[in-house]
Amino acid sequence: MISTVVWGTGNTGRAAIRAVAAHPALALTAVIVHNPDKVGRDAGELGGLGHRLGIAATDDIEAVLAAGPRAVVYAATGDVRPDEALADVVRAIRAGAVVVTPSMYALYDPRSAPAELRDPVLAAVEAGGGSLFVSGVDPGWGNDVLPLLISGLGTTVDAIRCQEIFDYSTYDQPDSVRYLIGMGMPMDYAPPMLAPTVPTMVWGGQVRLMARALGVELDEIRETLERCPLDATVSTRTMGGFEAGTQGAVRFEVQGIVGGEPRIVVEHITRIHPSCAPGWPAPPDGTGAHRVIIEGRPRIEVTVEATDEDENRSAGGNATAVGRLVSAVDWLVDAPPGLYDALDVPLRPAVGRLGRTRR
Repeated sequence: MISTVVWGTGNTGRAAIRAVAAHPALALTAVIVHNPDKVGRDAGELGGLGHRLGIAATDDIEAVLAAGPRAVVYAATGDVRPDEALADVVRAIRAGAVVVTPSMYALYDPRSAPAELRDPVLAAVEAGGGSLFVSGVDPGWGNDVLPLLISGLGTTVDAIRCQEIFDYSTYDQPDSVRYLIGMGMPMDYAPPMLAPTVPTMVWGGQVRLMARALGVELDEIRETLERCPLDATVSTRTMGGFEAGTQGAVRFEVQGIVGGEPRIVVEHITRIHPSCAPGWPAPPDGTGAHRVIIEGRPRIEVTVEATDEDENRSAGGNATAVGRLVSAVDWLVDAPPGLYDALDVPLRPAVGRLGRTRR
């Protein structure tokens, strides 16, 4: 059994506890928390399992890493604390652990990552013998392994479009939704996540990775952006009210240009309420989905809907991101130390998990 630590117990960390507890090759040995109110609580409770796992959460990072875990699922956010997240991950790699995380967007494609991020990781790999694999859902499998797999079913491929279409009122991170993305903020507010070059920083690596896998050279990467105000004040179950006239929907694209045309596109269509921007594409049930469209012959369209935690679509997306990462742990443990990407790490069947009782 591979001794595995879950670091962080928010939206992603909850799913990580469940995924590690369910994996037949992994043994959950510690859970690291930052909130002092969570210290001492049982991992099963924090993961929403409904029963105890006999592992008390701790904030003693040094003691956990000194015990020599073979793997760390780093689920703490990197959105608003990127330097701290990088330092945490480097620390775990130096301790000899395989680290998997969705929290460092620039390292989804390590080849195009800035040296100030890549070099500390490589130095830690050299010093400690650990590894790093960064992935998620979008960015993640929704715009790397899934579209690349489906592209192989086509006779000709003219363009690949990866869409995330979500009602963000189901996404239980109010600060990110309101202040990073701008939902409910005045239309003259400049959301940090939508600032020029930021979408490319987050999703450009995915576009470059797909281009590399497809054997094409990119002319450049372009961005497009549309924002739409709410026509009326709305109330949401999880995040309260959003006033009329404030931002209610966002649509942007990160486009990989090949031969002067957008051929590899990552598109996000995000609403805080289904009534906003009714002319934009919508998910099948109005809540959330990830979609891949292969324009060519034949035209292929695949829509993925995932639910978890009382049929919540955002929780379902988090769970698929965690599933991709946790399923990679035993492969990474057997592989040489290194910095890996989605083209290196195979997406494998759920060997040993079919029909297993939920724990």
